[in-house]
Amino acid sequence: MRTLAVAALQTAPVPYDLEATWQRYADQVRATRSLFPHIQLVVVPELLLAAEGPLLGPSPEGWMEQIAEPIPGPATDRVCALARETGLWLIPGTLFERAEDGRIFNTAVAVSPEGEIVARYRKIFPWQPYERTAHGTEFTVFDIPGAGRVGLAICYDGSFPETARQLAWLGAEIVVQPTLTTTRDREMELVCARANAWTNQVYVLNVNTADPAGVGASALVDPEGIVRQQAGPGEEILVDVLDLDTVARVRQHGSSGLNRPWSQLARYGEEIHLPMYGGTFRTPGWAPVVDRDEQGLDGPLGGAVG
Repeated sequence: MRTLAVAALQTAPVPYDLEATWQRYADQVRATRSLFPHIQLVVVPELLLAAEGPLLGPSPEGWMEQIAEPIPGPATDRVCALARETGLWLIPGTLFERAEDGRIFNTAVAVSPEGEIVARYRKIFPWQPYERTAHGTEFTVFDIPGAGRVGLAICYDGSFPETARQLAWLGAEIVVQPTLTTTRDREMELVCARANAWTNQVYVLNVNTADPAGVGASALVDPEGIVRQQAGPGEEILVDVLDLDTVARVRQHGSSGLNRPWSQLARYGEEIHLPMYGGTFRTPGWAPVVDRDEQGLDGPLGGAVG
């Protein structure tokens, strides 16, 4: 059995105080390690370490430009040191990353227990016209040895079905999605989290910011679209042990033992034209080979059921 023990900290920053927010985050990670020694991965919300304030509160002029820094940089150096200290995998929400060309991205990183940055993902779908960060162009997955493959998404990315589909195509078995939602469309984000999990047969761990900086309602959804845990509005910790072999089982035998979308795409996806993308579906490398003739797909009733 391949398992991954996760802790999602639905928490909030100290508004516009980077040092106090860092100390709060580090203390919470250490407390999680002490309380739940079996935990392997700790995740916190989007832009937590950027110490963003409440939506309608006063904010310093040019805060994003003031605090953006390169990756690696001082903020990620601290995260790497904390990972080594605690022996944990850390996804510290997201940071404002200043690129070499001066553009600023909303970036998630994954840090190993050895204190190495093993993945970096720049948010592809900033919440426009409200977010002013540049958009990324590449999807990102990484492996946790002995457990499985993790895909990174950030908040509004989940509203685009292409995000979870591409991450799953790249082999992701769990999508970790740090979020900072302050508005009442949170219910629709939860609908998307369940849909993304079910249609791609992956776990989705969507970690939102706690009240008053966000509206909470963090959720952990399994590969059959079932909500395993959902938080309220305030500060909470969601702890769970994910059986990643469940992903393989669901993809082989179907959601509820019925629906097998990846197998269907593997059978005749290459024949389906996708004019929006200027191409066709390509079977992912991890998918089993499907023999069309053996399954009767080229006969008179091929593909007619379902």
